Amino acid sequence: MTAPQPIREPTPAPRPPAPRPPAPTAAAGWTTELHRADDTLTRFAAEWDALAARCRTATPFQSAAWQASWWRAYGRPGRLRVLLVRRDGELVAAAALAAGRTGTLTALGGQLIDFTDVLLDDSCAAEAAAELARALPLRRPWQALDLREVRPGSAAHQVYACWDGRRHQLFDSVCQHLPAVPMEQLLARLPGRTAQRSRAKQRKLLEAGVVARRVPVDEVEAAMGDLLWLHALQWESRAVTAEHVSERFAAHLRESTAGLARHGQAVVYRYYLDEELVAVDLLLLCPSFAGLYLYGAHPRLRERIDIAGLLFGTSLEETVRAGIPELSLMRGEEPYKERWRPEHERNHRLLLGPAHLAGVLSLRLALVRARAAAVPHLRGPVTRLRALAGRR
Repeated sequence: MTAPQPIREPTPAPRPPAPRPPAPTAAAGWTTELHRADDTLTRFAAEWDALAARCRTATPFQSAAWQASWWRAYGRPGRLRVLLVRRDGELVAAAALAAGRTGTLTALGGQLIDFTDVLLDDSCAAEAAAELARALPLRRPWQALDLREVRPGSAAHQVYACWDGRRHQLFDSVCQHLPAVPMEQLLARLPGRTAQRSRAKQRKLLEAGVVARRVPVDEVEAAMGDLLWLHALQWESRAVTAEHVSERFAAHLRESTAGLARHGQAVVYRYYLDEELVAVDLLLLCPSFAGLYLYGAHPRLRERIDIAGLLFGTSLEETVRAGIPELSLMRGEEPYKERWRPEHERNHRLLLGPAHLAGVLSLRLALVRARAAAVPHLRGPVTRLRALAGRR
């Protein structure tokens, strides 16, 4: 089949370039650091998380607990690149990247994370973004930065806007979300018959007698073992995501989730039927959204109740109680999500490269499109949003 043609926007009329933050001076006290040691994220964990708390777009995937754990499980020794920007000694911007063999830098997390970002202090985000962009190690002909799954409005977009080299922006995965409101208000948004069926399923859940118990923080690590056991059971007769049953994923999930729970960024529920453990689910929390990340449920439970409705209802209650405005269903357009009539939003993929050699970044862009053409279900995520020459 013919590869999809990029969506091209009309050529805008010439306009003056947008004002850019002034270059920092020595008097301003700006400094940058590039660290390569594999324990960098652990050593700077306290500063890292303090910065994340001052960055409105940060998600649990940008926490030191998640990133350090992922690097221990998946990182290749010697390839970590941690870029830190300080103003008068205080950390105001940070990016954790992995260097590939070809010289391409990527964010940590791979396909295990739904949202990629860098960290910028909200009090000086524009200046910090400009300084972080200037410090990116992308001066060699073979170097490029490839950021997948960047949410619209993320801090990474500010760095992208400040980049003075070649740059391209593409669509990535579809994500879905719902307003965090009580269940009855959510059901009122649904069409009549759909709402009736959903109410009937909710009544059946109450009648089934399933009990949800919030897992204490000191038991979260052990609960991840239960979750992965049940997750493997629920998929044993179907094609399970291979990584989800690997030892390194189990180690990463136990360690990272325990760290997130200690900082109030993860909540785990165990579900019991007649005092037997039948399901476990993991909800990630940040000020802007709560995200349904992963769950495991015994196959027998599927025969009796609506599992998705059970887990969704508990997560919605937790989100409303925490005062978080949005419940994210994360990436994917599965039918069980669609029945709630969620809002859709596309993540972005940001590509940056040196200004003086366009061929390197253009080649990577061509490879991305070629892969999308070869795998039809990936064509949508890499449809071109906008191709910007980036000439300054």
